[in-house]
Amino acid sequence: MTEIQGRHNAILEDRSKLMLTGINDVERFDENTVVLYTQLGELTVKGEKLHISELSVENGELNIDGEISALVYGQRDAVSRLGFFGKLLR
Repeated sequence: MTEIQGRHNAILEDRSKLMLTGINDVERFDENTVVLYTQLGELTVKGEKLHISELSVENGELNIDGEISALVYGQRDAVSRLGFFGKLLR
């Protein structure tokens, strides 16, 4: 079994505030969906009136406010993507 590199945490408070760590890239977002990539793979946040309230490029932290209804994890092979954060740090 191979060891997973990196860390990712998600803390959801009252289904209205989501605090994430280990974020590599924000692929796209609108008021109903945020698609991003964590150090452990793809994550889609679904809901209504979603708003990215805080973003820390240096720490890979992201906060989302709104009516959060689902967190959907996708493929782990997306971990190696060089996205928004990677482009900023070049």
